[in-house]
Amino acid sequence: MLYLLLDETRGWLDAQGLYRYVRVLDQIEFRVLSSAAFSFLIVLLLGRRTIRYLLRMKIGDSGLSDAEALRAHTASKAKTPTMGGVLIAGAILVSTVTLADIRVFWVTLGLLVLLWMAVLGGVDDWLKLTASRRGGGRQGLFAWEKLVFQLGLGLLVGWFAYSHAQSEGIAFARALNLPFQRSYEPGGTMEPASAVILLPRMAYVVVAILLIAGMSNAVNITDGMDGLAAGISAFVFLGLVVLALIAGSSTNAQYLLVPHIPGASEVGVLAGATAGACLGFLWWNCSPAQVFMGDTGSLCLGGLLAYISIVIRQEIVLLLMSGVFLMEIASVVLQVGYFRSTGGKRIFKCAPYHHHLHLSGWTEQQVVSRAWIVAIVLVVLGLASIKLR
Repeated sequence: MLYLLLDETRGWLDAQGLYRYVRVLDQIEFRVLSSAAFSFLIVLLLGRRTIRYLLRMKIGDSGLSDAEALRAHTASKAKTPTMGGVLIAGAILVSTVTLADIRVFWVTLGLLVLLWMAVLGGVDDWLKLTASRRGGGRQGLFAWEKLVFQLGLGLLVGWFAYSHAQSEGIAFARALNLPFQRSYEPGGTMEPASAVILLPRMAYVVVAILLIAGMSNAVNITDGMDGLAAGISAFVFLGLVVLALIAGSSTNAQYLLVPHIPGASEVGVLAGATAGACLGFLWWNCSPAQVFMGDTGSLCLGGLLAYISIVIRQEIVLLLMSGVFLMEIASVVLQVGYFRSTGGKRIFKCAPYHHHLHLSGWTEQQVVSRAWIVAIVLVVLGLASIKLR
């Protein structure tokens, strides 16, 4: 809203000699950094009050686990309030609306992704975590119910994003961006290179569906140790900030030979707000955690990771930067598949993989810290790959 207010009053401010004091808001880099700082402060300042509210409402983790080997560990986390993702989602929403140009289609659609996933996760958390207080009833959403809403969101995002790109003539917003592929010929015009493949609508929609459903579930599965999902998410979103700023600048995009998407810089404000919210949440979620994000936080973080990468056409780079998330969900798929096909045998001591490492002798802090290190390395590699064209 601040940017919209500036845009509406720019002429008057300039006539009064006041524009020079607020012109910094016209710099996208400043608004990206400000959104990160603002969302960080929101989570930091409202964290304690939110935790107290959740405790009063008795929205705490049960401390139960299906894995016998983990029950002693999870029991120590019983009664720690969860559903703290409302802090993350709320901070992202307020910061983005305040500092981004919400007239940009990509920002509006991104806010839809945020709210859709946060509400979906919130309903699931509320049903699970208040079952005892309600005296029984639904113990959360069924897996197929969550999947229907995740797939539905992916369908809507894919359909409307493609339609917008087509109507606005943004060719690169529909392009298949392969590793090491040049989007432009060096020193040429802004026209797509001959090797660029423009996806048909259904292929684009399928990519959106798979990525949004897959990433939201991957972050959800990774959220099992203090600070694990929040820390990794913060690093990946910082990488997406850089990619969004590059994609939104015709000069930088052509120099690096990557797709230029008009308006993508404003998505950088959304990515910055999300990174800041994750860092702020770590203040309360670091070991020993005072609050967990729950599905409310993990689903919206995964959905936003996928959405931003779709907008800037860097889905494959996202998969590289999100390698820890992918390893976690792959370990669950492999464990379940192997268990069923062999009549009860296991590949890992426990899935997802962070629990296997814990049961193998690593402390929880070691697992989390080393996962962060791996995530940082992957983000650096992902950003470095942009230069290799």
